[in-house]
Parts: sequence; C-alpha cells; structure tokens
Amino acid sequence: MKKNFLSFFAFALIAATATFLACTDHGEPVPEPTQLSVSPFVDGLRAPVGMVIDDQGRFWVTEAGTGKNDGALVMISPSGVKTTVVTNFSSVVNMGNVEGIGHLYYENGTLYLLHGVEGLLYVIDVANLLSGSLPKDKSTLTTENIKAFVAGKNLTFDNNSNAFSLTKGPDGHLYIVDAGANAVIIRFKDTHALDVFTTFPPIAPDRDPVPTGIEFDGTHFLLSSLTGFPFSPGSAHIYRVNTVGEMIPFKSGFTALTHLTLTTNNKPLLLHYADFTMPPGSPGNPPGFKPNTGSVVNEDGAVLASGLDRPTDIKRWGDRTFYVLSLGDGTIKKLDF
Repeated sequence: MKKNFLSFFAFALIAATATFLACTDHGEPVPEPTQLSVSPFVDGLRAPVGMVIDDQGRFWVTEAGTGKNDGALVMISPSGVKTTVVTNFSSVVNMGNVEGIGHLYYENGTLYLLHGVEGLLYVIDVANLLSGSLPKDKSTLTTENIKAFVAGKNLTFDNNSNAFSLTKGPDGHLYIVDAGANAVIIRFKDTHALDVFTTFPPIAPDRDPVPTGIEFDGTHFLLSSLTGFPFSPGSAHIYRVNTVGEMIPFKSGFTALTHLTLTTNNKPLLLHYADFTMPPGSPGNPPGFKPNTGSVVNEDGAVLASGLDRPTDIKRWGDRTFYVLSLGDGTIKKLDF
C-alpha cells in the first residue's frame, strides 16, 4: 500500500508548529530529559503488557495473567485504585513466558486492544463497558480478525502473526505492528479494511527484527524492535517509516527494545527490556532475561532510568512526567525530570 496521504511539507509544518507550542505553552522551552527519577505508583499487576492513559487520567492496563486463560483488562484510577473490567482473555505459557494480550490505543472514548495469540483487535466503547456490573467477559466485546488477514499474506517463512501494538496516523487510520509477521498493517478508518503498510527486512540471515512499539512524531512513524533470539547486544534498531510506507535509516545499536514514547519535543524514549543470558547459563545466572536489568534510554542510547524489571510500555503525561509499566514485577512507576 503506497498511497500518499498528505504532502511532506504539510507534515513538517504540523510537526514544527506542535513542537513550538509544546515548548512555549509555559513560557519556556521544555528540555530533553537527561535523567529520570523513579517513584512507585501501582503494584500487584499480573504480567502487565500494555498501558494507556485516558482523558480523565485513568490508566487502562492489559494483564497477561498466569498463562491459564486468565488475561484481563484493568482500569486504575488516578489515585491508584485498580478495577478489573474485562476477564477471560486467552493466555498461554511459552518457554516460561506468559503470552497473549498486547497493547492498547485510546481515543475519544474508544479503546483499541490487541491480542496476539487470538489474532484479534478488540474495539471497546468505554462508556458502554463501564455501565452495569463488572467485570465483563471478553465475549461481550466487538472484535476484528487481524491474524486471518496476515495469514493470507505469507509475510514470513513460518507465516507467523502477533498483532502487538498500534497507533493512529495523521490520516485517522490505525497502524498495527505485527511482531510475528515483521510488518505494519493499516486499518482504514471508514471501512475497517486491512492492508500491508510496510514490512521489515531481516537483521541478519534467519534473524527477525521483531518490531514492537510505534509512535508518529509529526512526520514519520518511529518503531522500536526486540529482535529474535539470541537478542544480541546492539542488534536492535529504531526504525523510521514515512507516510507512504518507505523505511528510512535512523538509529541502530540498541538491545531488546519493547516500546517507546515521545517527549514534548517529539524525541523518542525507548524501553530496553532486559539483559539476556545465553544458555546454558550457570546456577547463579540461569539463561533468559535477567530481572531488574531493564532501562529507559534516549535515541542516542543514553540511560535515563535503570533497574526496571522487564518494562513493556511507557507513556508521557504532561511535559515532564512519564509512567512505565513493567511485566516482571507487575508495577507502574512514575518517572519525573
């Protein structure tokens, strides 16, 4: 799909205007963070994966659960009170990791929720969801099948699909990152029809890029990447894709990135999931992702916050505050600068 939606000049003007307004709204420019202070906000979440903050300051979080088909969507009030609102999402254990539910996007009272194992996009009217008794069963929600479309495209040798994260573009269409198919799928706003927007080349022979997070910075889509096993240090990229699906070289040298957000100045902050220990490991250092080795890094690779336990999502709130969600310890932490 190679349709040009708006001129690059218009995008550049929009981006410059947005940056100017962000930096002058309070009378002084907002600097880029060089260090983030970390404080607790919420704990007790069950293998959380995705997070959004709505226009009332409520947090919506997807929990993968324990791998026994007990995934859930939970709502957390601005004061930190948790309410489970939807239950019984599929969840499985794969190589010791709980898998299933993915990330969310929120806009104007609607939640868009991805589930990679089920291959579905859930479209949720928040007002309707919160009416009546809670929690509700996932079977009451409206769904669209992403996996069936991807399977017909044979984008990878194993025809894999894992609809993982999403955002809206300036055209109002949804852009869905499929981490299994190494592709971005576009969902058209009026028809809900799907098309392939862009695909990602291997980072090496038989090594998948595994795209993860996606944001639109005013002119381009920016995407983070996890990479496939063995998650070699320095092998992950930040990808930049223009509005007609063309990939433009951007930044490399990262490791196991799971998501990203943008600062007020539209600069990416990225999540390093964890350091990986190769098999066979040792009694005191078993193979796998090591707890508490995750971090927040900027586009130059500088570490702004460390000691996170396998973070999976990060969102900005205001000019100088971010919230980071960690799968490993089931927490949301507040980051300030």
